[in-house]
Amino acid sequence: MGVGMVPAVTEHDWSDVRERLARLAAAPAAGEVFGAGAHEWVVEPPLTPAELAEVESQLRVELPGEYRSFLLQVGRGGAGPAYGLFGLRRVDGRWTWDGDGSDLTALATLDQPFPFTEAFNQADGVPEMPDADDFDSTEEYEAAEQAWWERHDAVMYDPALSVGLIYLCHRGCALRDALVVSGPARGTMWSDGTAEESGFEPLLDADGTPLGFAGWYRHWLDQATTTAGADHHAT
Repeated sequence: MGVGMVPAVTEHDWSDVRERLARLAAAPAAGEVFGAGAHEWVVEPPLTPAELAEVESQLRVELPGEYRSFLLQVGRGGAGPAYGLFGLRRVDGRWTWDGDGSDLTALATLDQPFPFTEAFNQADGVPEMPDADDFDSTEEYEAAEQAWWERHDAVMYDPALSVGLIYLCHRGCALRDALVVSGPARGTMWSDGTAEESGFEPLLDADGTPLGFAGWYRHWLDQATTTAGADHHAT
């Protein structure tokens, strides 16, 4: 299924989340949930409406509804998928995200459309690495290898690939998840596998439906509840 639209089901009610996180923190196997040692089940304070307005004014874009409601109702970062949600911070009067890889979010281009609606792998555009046997000297091969790496990095880390994306969490091994805030896939979550040269792909539910922020977060919350052996009272 292509990712051309925001997911049909929009979840804006987060009233149960803090209570569920508290139960998870007290659960017998809470430490077995991947990444729990990093966020320790703590969520940072929510944004005030005035702070959110300032964030969006600086970024020149309105954040997708599910994420902006999370920021207002639950918190600006902390407990969440993998090692936790990157925190939203005001630094020297400017709002930015803080975390391992949060600097991949290009604040200046968040209002520019992320152009993709289907999975893609930029590594497909990288030519094969030169073979040392094709060169008459070590010096020639080393020069060709250096030129190849320069080409490789220019293709793999082209800034145009990540416009309109907010990086929200680090999954380990430099793999990260991001939220599309501008473009045809606005509101959906994507995985950035550049570090293992697997490219970008939309995150999908079991039935192939694109995951928005709420589906992504609640999928993690349900899995964590099962792993930790916490009570889950449906709301």
